[in-house]
Amino acid sequence: MPTPEAAAIAVELRTAMGKLTRRVKDEDRIPLGQAAVLGALDRNGAMTTSDLAADQRVRPQSMARSVGLLMEQNLITRRAHPTDGRKSLVELSDAGRAALEAERGRRAGWLAQAIEAELTDEERALLARSAALLERLATR
Repeated sequence: MPTPEAAAIAVELRTAMGKLTRRVKDEDRIPLGQAAVLGALDRNGAMTTSDLAADQRVRPQSMARSVGLLMEQNLITRRAHPTDGRKSLVELSDAGRAALEAERGRRAGWLAQAIEAELTDEERALLARSAALLERLATR
């Protein structure tokens, strides 16, 4: 059972991270679900639609719609699976990679500007150290 202090920190951290996440998402131009698919393909490489659905924890039918929308925008391409002729793989196109990088740049750019405008040098140093702690918590 966590201590009352740890529980209070957890509540404050969850609330602050939720607000920050929502604010950063305001910078998005690609819908969240589509950006998540592009990000998964960037991290994992080519995947089947069903593997993408499992990765994103959505139904295969929902993923098929997302894949269709991304293909219509030329952000992903489809090619034959190398070992199973019944399957195909989807992967980022050059345009998809550029769109994803631009999306990430907008998010990071807004956050960098906010850090610079709102935080003192001492607070920036503390935030930099805290990022490593948050990463450690995220991988637990």
